[in-house]
Amino acid sequence: MKSLTWQYDEFKQVGKDYGTVDEVEVYDSSHSDFRDIEAESNTVLDTLDLQSGATLVDFGSGTGTFALQAAKRGLDVHAVDVSEAMIANAKLKSDKAGVSNIQFHHAGFLTFEFPEEHADAVTTTFAFHHLPDFWKGIALKRIHKMLKPHGQLYLHDVILEETKALENIGAMIESQAAAGGDFLREDAEMHFRDEYSTYDWVMDGLFERAGFRIENKQIEGGVLGTYFCRKA
Repeated sequence: MKSLTWQYDEFKQVGKDYGTVDEVEVYDSSHSDFRDIEAESNTVLDTLDLQSGATLVDFGSGTGTFALQAAKRGLDVHAVDVSEAMIANAKLKSDKAGVSNIQFHHAGFLTFEFPEEHADAVTTTFAFHHLPDFWKGIALKRIHKMLKPHGQLYLHDVILEETKALENIGAMIESQAAAGGDFLREDAEMHFRDEYSTYDWVMDGLFERAGFRIENKQIEGGVLGTYFCRKA
């Protein structure tokens, strides 16, 4: 995408600052209080059912757990993140595991450059909420161009049902506090105060307008959304 003087700065950390080494070092341990990231990764990969040698782009790759699991299955993985500290951490993991089929990119949804119709699948987990809604639409159109015909898109993030939204958010914050005390409570509160999660009906429209067909959609507890889409 041609650089714009008014383009949203996706490298500017919003909410939790994952540009700092201290935050990155506690990421895996803090998320393990309420997630099994490795199991989640394998569930997504089972659903995508990609053959060895397929090309996968993972946006918001973080500490690289998903990228590493994908690479172990023989996929050609492009791990994309706006945090250099995250990328450095993920590289250490891949080096330790002896994995060489991951390429790391310091970029984001709006700045990552990739050949058109080259990716078999694109994935992103808990990263899309860093973009305001207008830029979400731009990002999805860019992803659409990257994917091969009928390519797959998996997205998991905080996505809200409109009914009882405030009650559901409150319940999620309390659930996080029960799992990880004040640390996770403050993290959840920061998310809703400072970041850009949106309604599911907004996401539905953004996907469809960008040229995707929604094949499966689930909203858990009114706040956690999972979409499997295919390039139409």
